[in-house]
Amino acid sequence: MKPGIFVSREIFGEVIGFLEQHFEVASNQDDILYEGPLLAEKLAGKDGALILASDRIDAAIVAACPQLKAVCNIGVGYNNIDVAACTRAGILVTNTPEVLNDTTADMAFALVLAAGRQIARGDRHVRQGQWKRWRFMEWLGPDVHHATLGILGMGRIGQAVARRAAGFDMQILYHNRKRLPAEIERACAARHVSKDELLREADYLVLMLPYSTENHHCIGAAELAAMKPTAHLINIARGGIVDDAALVDCLQKGGIAGAAVDVFENEPALHPGFLALDNVVLTPHIGGASRDTRLKMARLAAENLVAALGGKTPPNLLNPDALSRKA
Repeated sequence: MKPGIFVSREIFGEVIGFLEQHFEVASNQDDILYEGPLLAEKLAGKDGALILASDRIDAAIVAACPQLKAVCNIGVGYNNIDVAACTRAGILVTNTPEVLNDTTADMAFALVLAAGRQIARGDRHVRQGQWKRWRFMEWLGPDVHHATLGILGMGRIGQAVARRAAGFDMQILYHNRKRLPAEIERACAARHVSKDELLREADYLVLMLPYSTENHHCIGAAELAAMKPTAHLINIARGGIVDDAALVDCLQKGGIAGAAVDVFENEPALHPGFLALDNVVLTPHIGGASRDTRLKMARLAAENLVAALGGKTPPNLLNPDALSRKA
C-alpha cells in the first residue's frame, strides 16, 4: 500500500500527477486555508505533507499526527514550521532553496525601480483620470543609476540583486553577520560595511534576511530614523523583519522618501495605514511568482517528499537530527 500524503493547497496538476505515482494523495485543489485543528484533521493518518508558507505546523499539530514522517515546505523560508518539535518527533522537514533566487532578485529590482520612479503612483494617476497635461517639473523621482544600493542580508538572492544593480552602475554596499569571501565581493562589486553605515548611506535599502526571532523588527523606528530622508526601503524578505507600524509612521511623516513592500506582518491583513500612503508600492507576496519558478519549487518539494518517505535523505533536509529519531 502506498504511503498517504496531504497536499495542503492548490498546486500544479502535473506535480499532483507525479506524487500520485508514489503516494495515495489527498489534495486540497480547492485551495481552502486549513488552520489549527482543521489542518490536523486533514493530516491525521498521513505519512507526509506538502505545504506552503500559509500552513502552520506547530507542536500541537505534531502531537496530533503521530504517523507523520515528513513535512515538505514549498518555499525557502520555514518559520511556519516548528522544526524543533518535528525533530523531536522524528519528522523530516525540507524546504526549496536556490530555485527562486533569480526570480526573486528580478522582483526586488523591479521594486527598486517602481519605488524610485513612482511607477505605481503614476499608474494610479493615469487610471483615475488625473493626468490632464504634461509638466516639466512634475514626477521628479530620484535616479536609480549611479545611486547607492544597500543590501541587508547578502545570501544568494542578495548577490543576484547586486549583479543586477551592476548594470545600473550603482555603488553596492552590503551587511551580513558574516562577511563574504573576497572573490564573491568582487563578483558582486559589493563592499561590506557595518549595519549603521548601510542605513546611513543607502539610497535604496533592500532587505534579504531570513525571518527569525533575532531578525524580528530588525528594521524599526530607530533604523528608519538613521536612513536618509531621500532613501527608499524595499522589503521582499519576510513579514516581521520590518516593524510595519513604524514604517507607516515614518512614511507618513516623510522620514524616508518611500518604500516598496512585498511581505507584511500578519499578511494578508496588512497595516491599514499603508493603504492611505502614496509613497509606498504594495505587492501581494509575489517575489517568487513566475510560473516556471513556482513549478520548480513545487516539483522540488515533491521530490523531497518522495525521498523522505522512500527511506532516503531528502536533498533539502533542514533537520538531519530527525533521521536518528525516525521510528
